[in-house]
Amino acid sequence: MVEELELRTPDLRLAARAWGPADGIPVLAVHGWLDNAASFDALAPLLPDIRFVALDLTGHGWSDHRPPGVHYHFVDFIPDIVAAADALGWERFSLLGHSLGGGIVAFVAAILPERVRRVAMIEGLGPPTSNPDDGPANLRKAIEQMNALSRKRLPVYPNVEAAIHARCEASGLSWLAAATLVERGLQPVGDGFGWRTDPRLRFVSPLYLSEPQILAYMGRIEAPALLICGADGYLVKRAYMQERYARIAGLTVKILPGGHHPHLEDPEPSARLLGPFFAARRGEQTSA
Repeated sequence: MVEELELRTPDLRLAARAWGPADGIPVLAVHGWLDNAASFDALAPLLPDIRFVALDLTGHGWSDHRPPGVHYHFVDFIPDIVAAADALGWERFSLLGHSLGGGIVAFVAAILPERVRRVAMIEGLGPPTSNPDDGPANLRKAIEQMNALSRKRLPVYPNVEAAIHARCEASGLSWLAAATLVERGLQPVGDGFGWRTDPRLRFVSPLYLSEPQILAYMGRIEAPALLICGADGYLVKRAYMQERYARIAGLTVKILPGGHHPHLEDPEPSARLLGPFFAARRGEQTSA
């Protein structure tokens, strides 16, 4: 049975969904951009020996939004994840992240090698970068977007089905997968429904890390690492990812059929890799 959790951190309230026995292998799962904890609804029940806790990232799902006037920098999610682990009372734990969440958990593993047992990523390894020459334009646009927020008309859908259709159109997800995310991602707005997601998450980032900075983090990951890519997903098409792979000493890369959400669209192949991976002790070989 799934449990709804509320984690109180020093600054924010984070919502989460949890599966598995309280004394199971602790795994903290982090979803992708504009998704929510329901991203793992299909996968988590297939990992019965794991205490699987899936967060709603700040600004997503049922978690708190950041205060007014504050941007969502990639690195600001890192202390939120550490605070969530602390709130759970987990000194040693493993991590699983999808897309944006994959980038986040990689950075957590890099800075806390003494706490992270194992780290698995699905379709995500570090944050996106941009051309350094675009930095001034990105910062200006981010400020303009923030200033225009109060005048922005946010979408309102007449019913849940219309919101699911919009999500399918935007992401290419199947109806069932989109419905899983949308159910947790909507809130009543007047006579219709709007997104719970903080609209500031859609803004251009005011500052991107450079590729050399990201590679420095990849090189600090000591935990055994597993990266799952969809054959039709994002990562397999990006040549620069090869250097990121090369910097992680204990990385195994697996390609599964499917697109950007293989764990949600067809969870069993991901579960067959992740179950043995999280159960193995350091230094042991797994089927991954």
